[in-house]
Amino acid sequence: MGARGGKSANCVYRNARSRRCLCEAGLRDLRRQCRWGKLPRSRRTAASIMPLISRRSFLVGAAALASAPRWASAKSSDEVDIVIVGAGAAGIAAARRVAAAKRSFVVIEAADRIGGRCITDTRLFGVPLDLGAHWIHSPEINPLAKLAGATGLDVYEAPPGQRIRVGRRYAREGELEDCLSELVRANRSIDDAAQGKADISCAEALPADLGDWRSTIEFLLGPFSCAKNLSEVSAVDFAKSQERDTSAFCRQGFGTLLARLAEGLPIRLSTPATRIETWRRGRVRVETPNGTIVGRAVIVTASTGVLAANKINFDPNLPKRYVDAIDQLRPGSYDHVALAVTGAPFGPQADELIFEKSDSARTAAMLTNISGTQLSVVDIAGKFGRELAQYGEQEMVAFVLDWLADLYGSGVRRSVQRVYATRWNDVPYVLGAFSAAAPGGQSARKALMTPWRSRVWFAGEAVHETLWGTVGGAWQSGERAAEAAMRRLGLIATPGGATSSKPRRSRRRRTRRRPRRTRRTQPRIWWQRPHY
Repeated sequence: MGARGGKSANCVYRNARSRRCLCEAGLRDLRRQCRWGKLPRSRRTAASIMPLISRRSFLVGAAALASAPRWASAKSSDEVDIVIVGAGAAGIAAARRVAAAKRSFVVIEAADRIGGRCITDTRLFGVPLDLGAHWIHSPEINPLAKLAGATGLDVYEAPPGQRIRVGRRYAREGELEDCLSELVRANRSIDDAAQGKADISCAEALPADLGDWRSTIEFLLGPFSCAKNLSEVSAVDFAKSQERDTSAFCRQGFGTLLARLAEGLPIRLSTPATRIETWRRGRVRVETPNGTIVGRAVIVTASTGVLAANKINFDPNLPKRYVDAIDQLRPGSYDHVALAVTGAPFGPQADELIFEKSDSARTAAMLTNISGTQLSVVDIAGKFGRELAQYGEQEMVAFVLDWLADLYGSGVRRSVQRVYATRWNDVPYVLGAFSAAAPGGQSARKALMTPWRSRVWFAGEAVHETLWGTVGGAWQSGERAAEAAMRRLGLIATPGGATSSKPRRSRRRRTRRRPRRTRRTQPRIWWQRPHY
């Protein structure tokens, strides 16, 4: 190989006129000068701006073209407009939004299945069992409920209300009224506390005179609704959460519905993101064990449990405000113990929600005869649920059988044929249930809604200020992040009609408007607020 810019009798890459050597060493200066406009147009030959193509590089390029995804909008297998990390509800929603805009993207999922915390299993019991999320909240406004009509799946309204066991009988009407009255007082106290200057815990806001219903109310509003004890939940975050008084179920499973909505999307399973690098301007590199993907932006939908455990390394490191926000939104604990029973030990009613008038934190909730089957699910959550899950499935099942025997008699043990317990805290790419903000941490959700370096967006149930802990909230968060990323990159039109990522400066003098005063919402009754 000849010296830089010199002649070489052995070099076959020469300029046709000057016979100067155009080897790779000699092309570096030519490309650099051409890039900065120092060469006249006559000297900007194809050789001076194109890399040398060898037989090896040609074969590699052909192989890459053959292995490119079949998605029509994808440019190649390794460079796209937007990289989406995670194939849960938020990731699927973001992917569908980018696909609708006909932009290139790819979804990478660490697990060997899609759905995140919303998956349906049919092998364990022969009928659909939602291992994670099951409730479709507020179906009249839930985007997933609206999309379900086109899938052919059966989505039906959940029966209203629930029942309470007092020992081995159901609560009488007067007892239910007493419980409801104390529940209203508890909710009003939390809403009032949320209007104060300091963000305290929900436990601090509770009235001191809840009587013998205190443990029950603490379970209903804490572990059952937030996956955490009330001492770990921000009063402001709790009060801002949107009401979820109506719900629906999918007979084939909520996870089945989500999987149906993901059909046709370019999703790479068993491909965890290990490092996200944003040093290059206008580019982001997502490293995985299967290679590196380059994009103009990335949408990270991994759970806050995964982010807090540093499963994904950011280069440069995330600023402190993001690190603090992730820490304040760590997920709680919420697990299911599924039971296949014979007969009707819990009554004939399908999808009946049952609580217990408890005197301690060692309590649970149960959804019986799911979708009319012989399958029932007992929910264990909060601090007690986390500690119990650490001992393993055997201890979880033992507690459930003892709990049911106390409520329905020892004969219920004989009716249980098969059992299965989830342990979401130990799932490597989930590490928990859903996120309720710690006291003083409600603003963390807004912090995660802010893009980092104009290339990294976060999405998921934790990034929704009012619908946290729900699949619908995760879905809306994913759509919102995809919309914002594409607008920032100029891939879709802005509301004003321009496609540029930089807003035009108005010549008019802007006048400062007074912020509108928002009406404070009245105290809500959170009687039916299960997330999972």
